[in-house]
Amino acid sequence: MFDDDIFEGTPEGRYFDIVFNANRNVVENELLNTIEKMSALELLLEEMLEGKDIENIIRNYIINNPEKIKERKINNIIESMGNILSQSE
Repeated sequence: MFDDDIFEGTPEGRYFDIVFNANRNVVENELLNTIEKMSALELLLEEMLEGKDIENIIRNYIINNPEKIKERKINNIIESMGNILSQSE
């Protein structure tokens, strides 16, 4: 979906270049925000699927939807890069 030439490599590689070179406080805030969002999503799933094995449900979803996961992962990487870069200016 995304042309690697735009990023001078893969989106993941470019993300790590940015993370390792950006202001540490900005990166820490972005990572904490990401973890907070992930935590909220996990709690929502636990509430919605009360008593079910959430880890197994997530793992199976990843296995059964690799293209959707890849696309969302790239979108999240791009969003996170944008957040870091916009706060680093």
